[in-house]
Amino acid sequence: MEAGLALPASNATPPDPALVALHRFGLGARQSDDFGKIAADPRGYLKAELGQRDIALISLDDPKNAGLLDSTAAIQASMTAAMERKAARDEKTAAAMQPMAADDPAGPAVTKAKPAVPRVEADIYRDEAQARFGKALAATPGFVERLVGFWSNHFCVSVAKAPVVRASAGAFEREAIRPFVLGRFADMLLAVEHHPAMLFYLDNQQSIGPNSRAGKRRGRGLNENLAREILELHTLGVGSGYAQSDVTSFAGMLTGWTMAGREGRLGEPGSFVFNANAHQPGQAVMLGKTYPDGGMGQAEAALNDIARHPATARHIANKLARHFIADDPPPAAIARLASVFARTDGDLRSIALTLIDMPEAWSTPLTKLRSALDYVLALRRAVGATAGNELQRSLRWLSVLGQPLWQPTGPNGFSDSTDAWASAEGLKTRLDTAWQAAKQVNDIGDPDEMLALLIGTSVSTETRQAISRAESKQQGLALLLMAPEFQRR
Repeated sequence: MEAGLALPASNATPPDPALVALHRFGLGARQSDDFGKIAADPRGYLKAELGQRDIALISLDDPKNAGLLDSTAAIQASMTAAMERKAARDEKTAAAMQPMAADDPAGPAVTKAKPAVPRVEADIYRDEAQARFGKALAATPGFVERLVGFWSNHFCVSVAKAPVVRASAGAFEREAIRPFVLGRFADMLLAVEHHPAMLFYLDNQQSIGPNSRAGKRRGRGLNENLAREILELHTLGVGSGYAQSDVTSFAGMLTGWTMAGREGRLGEPGSFVFNANAHQPGQAVMLGKTYPDGGMGQAEAALNDIARHPATARHIANKLARHFIADDPPPAAIARLASVFARTDGDLRSIALTLIDMPEAWSTPLTKLRSALDYVLALRRAVGATAGNELQRSLRWLSVLGQPLWQPTGPNGFSDSTDAWASAEGLKTRLDTAWQAAKQVNDIGDPDEMLALLIGTSVSTETRQAISRAESKQQGLALLLMAPEFQRR
């Protein structure tokens, strides 16, 4: 099937408001008449979702999430599994090195191999992915889940770092992102930087104040990874006026922020702890302000200050406008978001409401290509899949499409630009994915009805003709899932 590989430029006319609500803000329509439900008041529909209590949370008290662990328990499980794997390797090595008994012509008795230690981290990751997908597939219209995805990518960790992060990445999103996605930015920032998954991902457990008791004893020093990424990626942004001296000073303030090891000497294994013995003593200067020595509170004070810095407001506003409006968003939209950020002390619900009320969000043509994650979720919603019955297939699709779940290649997260997803090879892989998804659907409805349910009234003549000429209903559905109107947001 070769039709549908090209992704032509989108129509320059203002898009259908219902399509904007479901694609630009949401996760896409399902076959349950989402367009009909939202058409009368798209803005109000989005705002109503923001008003639902605890809408972003994945509760451990919900029976559907019975297998989920908090981050401390998940990390402890990973630590235990790592010890068991090491013991198994050591035993295997010792057995291989035993000399053959000289007086036994038959050689040593063959011992039955012990079963491999299960990969506990993979099981935890799979349970977290199922909860994440289940939340997204059930969301109506999915604006809050889009916000969760935005902030999870902004404050990203990668499961490729180590088994401990694979075990705790899902809990990190549940504990440090979701509770604050409609709260204050400063609170989210503090939760993120305190979280063991982030501290381990950016090597802060290796950062020791040179003049601390531990530093003098071990002869070790600072690791600046966490401090640098907080300033460059999480808050102020590149080119915002901070210097290398600010990074070094901030790294010193963050020393002692770590995760308790499996021995439990500093606290419950896997939990956040402040190790005073590793903290760089004395006052520190960052961005021209002096922070007195206050233990853990020194870095917390600095985090609260940079959370409210004008450069942080501009950086976050630019990223939000680029994510929800266009790769090159209108400067007025960025300025308005930055102003609301500053005026409301970083209230993220107010900023989300401002996005909804922006004329630019409803008049700008739908030109952005959905990221791989957004595409797979939209595709799954369109064909009616649930989280459990297609989990492994969805995870595999994310990998081949270039966005494996919670696994960016660097701390800057996955790209948010159309160019990153619109390569010829990437579009060919999307077509293959659409075709695989279509083949899983047994009862495909009338093509015109499917278009109305999944794209609404904003269907080009080219798309309608391509689907009407399909050789089968499966091919027609695949072409719909590759149509520009479905791909763009």
